[in-house]
Amino acid sequence: MDGNSGRNGTEDTETLDSQSVPIGRGAPVAGRASREADWTAARFSEHRAYLRSVAYRMLGSLSEADDAVQEAWLRLSCADASEVANLRAWLTTLVSRVCLDMLRARTARREDPLDVHVPDLIVTPLRGDVLPGGGGAVSGDPEEQAVLADSVGLALLVMLDTLSPAERLAFVLHDVFAVPFDQIGPILDRSPAAAKQLASRARSHLRDAGASAAAGLVGEEANGPGGGKAISPADKSPGTAARGRPDPARQRAVLDAFLAAAREGDFGRLLAILDPDVVLRADAGTGPLGPSQVVRGAQAVIAQARRFSPLAQFGHRVLVNGDPGFLVARGGQALAVAGVTVADGRITEINILADPDRLGRLDLTGVLPQ
Repeated sequence: MDGNSGRNGTEDTETLDSQSVPIGRGAPVAGRASREADWTAARFSEHRAYLRSVAYRMLGSLSEADDAVQEAWLRLSCADASEVANLRAWLTTLVSRVCLDMLRARTARREDPLDVHVPDLIVTPLRGDVLPGGGGAVSGDPEEQAVLADSVGLALLVMLDTLSPAERLAFVLHDVFAVPFDQIGPILDRSPAAAKQLASRARSHLRDAGASAAAGLVGEEANGPGGGKAISPADKSPGTAARGRPDPARQRAVLDAFLAAAREGDFGRLLAILDPDVVLRADAGTGPLGPSQVVRGAQAVIAQARRFSPLAQFGHRVLVNGDPGFLVARGGQALAVAGVTVADGRITEINILADPDRLGRLDLTGVLPQ
């Protein structure tokens, strides 16, 4: 019996040992995997606002930018990035490729005319403004502030829709975010020289479309297509010539005069504020303020102003993508948001988003009257 007991005791010990070994070894492995996942998530969070900023400029859509960043996170979480020396550059490449695929898919299926499309807007209160009924707290969302900090202006963002996907990617990455062509080329499956040519072609298209006069080009624009360097967000302090925008106080004064003339129905004064070649772009979707259209010339814009003059009393100024604009809201509901471009003391462009579905998806916290 003692022998059997000894044999059974040995077998029991071996069984316990065989079960305990993987548990003992697995616990550190599981813990290490958890720590690595936490480390990856923390590193990604450090770059998330920047990546959203890149994706928004690529796509002109906040929801699609969020989708692109989420896709980048999913790909990162499935990859071994422990040996990546420059995670920011690696993630920029990853997000850019996702955005390029989305731009190409959008181009293939697009049915609405490009010239009436207004990108998603970022609307915040003018600092120090008090809204009717209270409100007006500036959003503290760090991702939103990052998007605004690198703003290239709504007028230019609108014009980016006229570029091909490859041109847009090359221009945005190089001229706005100072990504070198050595990094841009592989994203496009092209040489750095070919990527540089795409960015140059994009600038040429934007100049022809009048975007440089309206919103200012950055990067090599100042030195011609062949020279100069990109201006990074860090180089763009408020009031610098990099953005090519007029003084904010002057912009605000012109906007105030425009709103006052519209409220009072003084169309003669309104005409004096508009540039003779002003462009009004209204993206109304299927909403009641439609149809969507592009109106060119001061007299034609005045005709539209007469049509919508009863709504002027519900308008108040806000910041639209970092520049002065106005929000039309009634009964706590946004009817339209407009970005206004000012040059030489006159309004040269008005971009209006009046699509109820898209307005409903915007974060208008702090700008809607209570």
